[in-house]
Amino acid sequence: MTRLLFILFFYLFLYPVSAQSLISREDLAFLKELTQAVVDSSKIYPGQRISRDFGPNQTGGVLIRPGGRTSYPAFWIRDYAMSLGTGMIPIKEQKHMLLLTASTQNDHEFKTQFGSFVPMGAIADHIRIDDSLPIYFPGTYDFENQGEIRWGQQPPLDDMFFFIQMAYVYIKQSGDLSILQSPIRGKSLFDRLLSAFHAVPINPLNQLVSVSDFNRGVDFGFRDAIHITGDLCFTSILRYQALLHLAELYRLQEREKDRLSFLAKADTCKMELIRVFQDRRGMLRASTRKSAQADVWSTSWAVYLGLLEGENAMKASNCLAQAYKSNHLAFRGAIRHVLNTDDFNRRTAWEGSLVEKNSYQNGAYWSTPTAWVAYTISLTQPNLAQQLIKELISDLKKGDFRKGKDFGAPWECFTESSRQNPVYMTSVTVPFQVLLELVSH
Repeated sequence: MTRLLFILFFYLFLYPVSAQSLISREDLAFLKELTQAVVDSSKIYPGQRISRDFGPNQTGGVLIRPGGRTSYPAFWIRDYAMSLGTGMIPIKEQKHMLLLTASTQNDHEFKTQFGSFVPMGAIADHIRIDDSLPIYFPGTYDFENQGEIRWGQQPPLDDMFFFIQMAYVYIKQSGDLSILQSPIRGKSLFDRLLSAFHAVPINPLNQLVSVSDFNRGVDFGFRDAIHITGDLCFTSILRYQALLHLAELYRLQEREKDRLSFLAKADTCKMELIRVFQDRRGMLRASTRKSAQADVWSTSWAVYLGLLEGENAMKASNCLAQAYKSNHLAFRGAIRHVLNTDDFNRRTAWEGSLVEKNSYQNGAYWSTPTAWVAYTISLTQPNLAQQLIKELISDLKKGDFRKGKDFGAPWECFTESSRQNPVYMTSVTVPFQVLLELVSH
């Protein structure tokens, strides 16, 4: 008991110190300017053509793709939703993308020519800019030929929850509660949010998102080339967040019984996340079956959200701090999905992968989760957390895409010998909003 009280006291004492000192004012100002430039470069204006393979944006409003230049010429739901916390996306643009996403929600389950299926309530993985056709599966821009089994028997599971986040953020920022009752193809927006929520399969024994080899869907689009089955950690964290968002939307509609019901489910989800996924080091495993490695992204995001707190947060912090010091976690301020000490074997980081080891989502380094990781490390080793953020900023300054066509930072991901997709949005929008929130507190 004495040890636990000491840890809790240490945690409470350290929080405001580490949060305030992760980044200097000058570096935060640089990151803000770069983030705004990337967001602006990622916009597709009405009538604008960004690829020879597609017509112009004919959706009637501004769209935001995952990055600038020529990569990802479509509107991706998750990348956009993950960038909303920057405060850099005007309300008018948010409303257009929210209603476009709602209008492409699937209303009747159907099977693809490959044998995969799209459940009722599913949200597109990405939406074409020229004809607004929803592409529910990764790996293609072709509506008729989507759904290859290698990308899952059903669409990615995260977009349903990101759709709810889009609506929640729009309403909180705009105050436009009436939009929840807006009719969209015969259903209100709020009914569409609920339909999306219930489209994601769960384990009835613990309320966590769960899939098998027979109904597998990508758990999180930032690893859509990875095969993960069983109870799913990252998607269950998204479900927890969606439960809180829907509870708040119920409160705003003065539906107290429904609000309390969703809050109770969120409490259960939080408890089960720790019970089911936490290993002895304090790390959260990605799943309970295939590709069940300890997951750096899930663990650090759970600490940042407060799902892992007290002694649980300190254990995770200590593990990641030690991994960082030992060069098993980061490279040039970017983060691996799996510690290289936790690789499944010599041939692959994740147990199931469509890509080679040490490439893309199977061992490359990503800046998207860097601030989650830095915050987690700061709970036990604030100096190391500062060092990680300095490495991120240094790499961004060195490769800043604004210097010219031969520069591309922020990159989507990279290794010591390769890099891919320049001017990638979440590589700066996610770290910026996390660091901004910490400094604000």
